[in-house]
Amino acid sequence: MKADATLDCIGLYCPMPIFQTAKKLKELEPGQVLEVLADDEGIKVDASAWCRATGNELLDIEEEAGAYRVYIKKTK
Repeated sequence: MKADATLDCIGLYCPMPIFQTAKKLKELEPGQVLEVLADDEGIKVDASAWCRATGNELLDIEEEAGAYRVYIKKTK
C-alpha cells in the first residue's frame, strides 16, 4: 500500500505508538495515508479503537516477522 508518510514506532509500547500517530496525523492533509511501523502487538487493537474514536479510517494492518504496518487514512 502506498503511504504519504511513515512513522517508525518500533520499540515503543502502549500508549506511545497511538500518541505518536495522533501527533503525526496532524501534519497530514485529509485524504493522505500514514503508515505506522510498530512491534507492540497492542497496536492492532489500539489503532482500530483510536480510528473509531477519531473518525479516521483504518485501511489495513499487515503483520510480518513480529512487526506491524498499520495504514491510516486521515479523514478530517
